[in-house]
Amino acid sequence: IIIRSDIIDAEGLDAAKELKIVVRAGAGYDNVDLDAATAHNVCVMNTPGQNSNAVAELAFGLMVMAVRNLYNGTSGTELKGKKLGIHAYGNVGRNVARIAKGFGMDIYAFDAFCPKKDGVKAVASAEELYSACDIVSLHIPATAETKNSINYALVGRMPKGGLLVNTARKEVINETELIQLMEERADLKYMTDIMPAANDTFAAKFAGRYFSTPKKMGAQTAEANINAGIAAARQIVGFLKDGCEKFRVN
Repeated sequence: IIIRSDIIDAEGLDAAKELKIVVRAGAGYDNVDLDAATAHNVCVMNTPGQNSNAVAELAFGLMVMAVRNLYNGTSGTELKGKKLGIHAYGNVGRNVARIAKGFGMDIYAFDAFCPKKDGVKAVASAEELYSACDIVSLHIPATAETKNSINYALVGRMPKGGLLVNTARKEVINETELIQLMEERADLKYMTDIMPAANDTFAAKFAGRYFSTPKKMGAQTAEANINAGIAAARQIVGFLKDGCEKFRVN
């Protein structure tokens, strides 16, 4: 099975008696029950890196839209010279850094594996990243440690006029606390391609400084779809033919 956002859970695995492998055509795989797949002796893989440029380009589309006040005709600001914080420096984060250099931005990143080179300033903590940066672009996965971790205390560290961009996962945002913070700070903006559960509240309260796409859009380009689909097919062939498990995640 090759999936995007479809759910693979115990019920589905129970029904698929001959299933050997599930490949998530993309990087995230939180829509697959890994424990259930392992119990059913099903290999689960992802296709890291195939959608990375598409997501990074969308992040910048959202940034430009935000600093130009959602194109409402009023005077905005520029990205050049702004401090950009990249929260997680994986495949997408590295593409974000590459594009940010073209915009002339000052680039910071927080990741345990972030190299201290390539013109990117590696910081020691998420708190330091948010305190330093005008814009923070989120690229963390949804895990037990990261869910609801983007909260009042963390985002509240951002300087005046701060912009949070989320092209990662909905679950990492503590929506209740972000709403509270944006109520208290009229200078903050939030842009995302994952519609929050509280979208109606965000839209009603923060017109002009909040935007969400109707559906997850980061990887929705022709190039990303082709790249991820071909990678998924090749990984399935490699697994069935040669037993290759290079991108196994369970």
